[in-house]
Amino acid sequence: MVSASTQIRVRYAETDQMGYVYYGNYAQYFEVARVELLRNLGMSYKGLEDSGIMMPVISMSSKYIKPAKYDDLLTIITSIKEKPQIRCRFDYEIFNGAGELIHQGETTLVFVNMQTNKPILYPDQIAVKFDPFFNL
Repeated sequence: MVSASTQIRVRYAETDQMGYVYYGNYAQYFEVARVELLRNLGMSYKGLEDSGIMMPVISMSSKYIKPAKYDDLLTIITSIKEKPQIRCRFDYEIFNGAGELIHQGETTLVFVNMQTNKPILYPDQIAVKFDPFFNL
């Protein structure tokens, strides 16, 4: 398993009329956390795209436990629990400043060759970074 922690402060524009984080913003939080996990491993989405690989999201789910509010400092723990193949699943746990679990989610992305627009197996440049966490 590989995981990383990222913090995001809720901005006023991300809240709804009730003062809670608008549900659609969780997808953006997931993206920020996912990109940071890759960056912590020495990779970047830009580098993948420059090499001809994209990773579109093919599914997403969210479980709302407690609301996040304006100015909350959220900690997002992002994990990859299974070795990627053609798909890569990211799991998210979001905690508020008091350390309470307020949200859980997951996204599944697929590796795609940008020239052919077809799914591909786990690329070597990702395998080099991820395999040490899964080949124990």
